[in-house]
Amino acid sequence: MWDFSIARALGLMIRTAPFLIFRALVYFGIAAALVITTGAGAGAGYGIGLLSDEEFRASSTIWGGVAGFSLAAGVIFFLRDYLLYIVKAGQIAVMVEYLDGRPLPYGQGQIAYARSVVTERFGQASALFALDRLVKAVIALISGLVEGVMTILPIPGLAQVMGAVRAYLKVAVGLVDEVILAHAIRSRSENAWEAAHDGLVLYAQNGRAMLVNAAWLTLIGWVLAALVFVLMLAPAAGLVWLLPGEASGGTFLFALIFAWAVKAAVIEPFELACMMQVFFNVTEGQEPQPEWRGRLTQISDKFRQLGERAVGWKPDAGEAG
Repeated sequence: MWDFSIARALGLMIRTAPFLIFRALVYFGIAAALVITTGAGAGAGYGIGLLSDEEFRASSTIWGGVAGFSLAAGVIFFLRDYLLYIVKAGQIAVMVEYLDGRPLPYGQGQIAYARSVVTERFGQASALFALDRLVKAVIALISGLVEGVMTILPIPGLAQVMGAVRAYLKVAVGLVDEVILAHAIRSRSENAWEAAHDGLVLYAQNGRAMLVNAAWLTLIGWVLAALVFVLMLAPAAGLVWLLPGEASGGTFLFALIFAWAVKAAVIEPFELACMMQVFFNVTEGQEPQPEWRGRLTQISDKFRQLGERAVGWKPDAGEAG
């Protein structure tokens, strides 16, 4: 049914617990910032609304909350490359080391160790972010190729359901870019662009197996996130009760924020641990096939850009290593 071990994924999360705790602190800190700024904005809007009638007060409270939420979300958006560099790539690094049987430091030393590995492989945060964007674009194309193959299979009624399948698979490949980064770290190559280039070819060679496992993990992840959302409704309602005026819609929003934080902090690392197992297992002993490399080069501008960056990379450029 799938090609990963849930027990091994949980063991991997336990062994890298210091980084899991660090990740939880970061994402729950973001959730708290979103809730606080939303609440502060709603409070400010309510205060302004006291200058007029009840209808104006209600609308100003809502718009104040929207403004506060938007402000915090905007700041987080501009920090996304830093989060990728420090949080996601760091955890990928320690997971790779553990899966390969290398010793890991304990406690906060694990976080410092991960940062040194990421810096050695990718250099500055801006370089990793640029690499990740190219990888994501190519992954979307590869997924489309696999979907195209599925549409011509002689399965009755398949064409009618492919719209839903296509939408689902777009969500399902959300962690594959991080798996490619894991390959770049695991390869020990000084040229991260070249390692990612090869990793994408290996992914294309095994696209069907990767998509099937990604689809299962996406389903598991969203079921868990939905359960967390339901559990978070009660504390979210308590927070909304503290806000001024009528803000019942805030219950849904705050529960959604908390559920997102749990998914990003705990569920996504579990999914990543599983997907790394799948990729490392199915690509074991394989070499990137020239025909797949040529096919991707022909149809993807982003893949060609990635190849050009790999060829043009220099150790003293400080761009990716």
